[in-house]
Amino acid sequence: MQYNFDEIVDRQGTGAFKTDGLEMIYGHKNLIPLWVADMDFKTPDFVIAAVKERLKHEVFGYTMRQNGFFDSILNWVQIRHQWQIEKDWIAFSPGVVPACSLSILSFTNPGDSIIIQPPVYFPFFDIVENQGRKLLINQLIEENGRYTMDFNDLEEKAAAGAKMLIICSPHNPGGSVWTREELSKLAGIVVKHQLIVISDEIHSDLIMKPNRHIPLASLNEEIANRTITTIAPSKTFNMAGFSTSAVIIKNKEIRDSYLAKMSTVHIGHGNILGNVACQAAYEHGEEWLEQLLAYLKGNIDYVSNYIHNHFPEIKVMIPEATYLVWIDFSTLKLSNKELQELMIMNGLAMNDGPMFGAGGEGFQRMNVSCPRSVLVKAMEHLSKAITSVKPN
Repeated sequence: MQYNFDEIVDRQGTGAFKTDGLEMIYGHKNLIPLWVADMDFKTPDFVIAAVKERLKHEVFGYTMRQNGFFDSILNWVQIRHQWQIEKDWIAFSPGVVPACSLSILSFTNPGDSIIIQPPVYFPFFDIVENQGRKLLINQLIEENGRYTMDFNDLEEKAAAGAKMLIICSPHNPGGSVWTREELSKLAGIVVKHQLIVISDEIHSDLIMKPNRHIPLASLNEEIANRTITTIAPSKTFNMAGFSTSAVIIKNKEIRDSYLAKMSTVHIGHGNILGNVACQAAYEHGEEWLEQLLAYLKGNIDYVSNYIHNHFPEIKVMIPEATYLVWIDFSTLKLSNKELQELMIMNGLAMNDGPMFGAGGEGFQRMNVSCPRSVLVKAMEHLSKAITSVKPN
């Protein structure tokens, strides 16, 4: 079946944060929404069909996750990432961020230090600091147009008494797909200093060829026993609203502690339709995903080529994964506030770089998971914006 990613879907008035939240966040309603990390494509037909089928049974009481739910996850990670896991390793969370937050509560105490790697997904800052933990910054390094890790600094931070490390794999916003060598170095530091690592792998299905995602916990037994892996179908199949994700923990002691904390806050039941949608996505999503990835690659190429051809001084970090493009506008010599206002006044809503922490100054994050025609219009707006401030 051929899927149509060129179709325009009007999301206004549906409560979509991406469209209906524009005025609240940016002060304007009529902007091209290239910010919130969900897609403007229809959720796949096989997911919709499964949800509709479940709706025919008109009882929506307390529901347990059945074997099909777990089997779909087991098969998916085996097929997509060559990672063999067991049913008992799988725990639930309504989202990746709640899973990370619960893990912080479970395995650290107020005052403990937790390492993160900015520029990085901005909720990491809040879930550490708002729970009374201390941030240790292991700044990423840009090399040859991609981010890599500063392992010497990571070793120092780990040796200084950190209790936990949170990584984004693949990386958001830079799009790096960590190599086996990079992950192995990181794993060695984690094991040596007895850290617990949360590996946020929510973007792990959105890999651009020839890159390959390697689950951190798949490297070896030692790192598997110190890793909490979070995945979800939400980014892959545009179904974040179902609030369903999986937390994969091999170490039974760690897993039991996580489940105990989840029981304390009583959020482990999830929701009926989320379970159904997740299972359908992982059971039937291979063909749809391959077509999506090809389309997204075309969008990434279109944006990067347009900017390179028209404004070569603007640097685009071409993502190895995700549908998020990290763009460096620092040559415009604008303050962060001026840059954000320039984009807004020219009809563009992107994520402001500094929200991702140190290293985000002068950047904007552009979400390109939309019909190509929307990006054509967006590039016209971007061209006007840059031209208006570009030195003669």
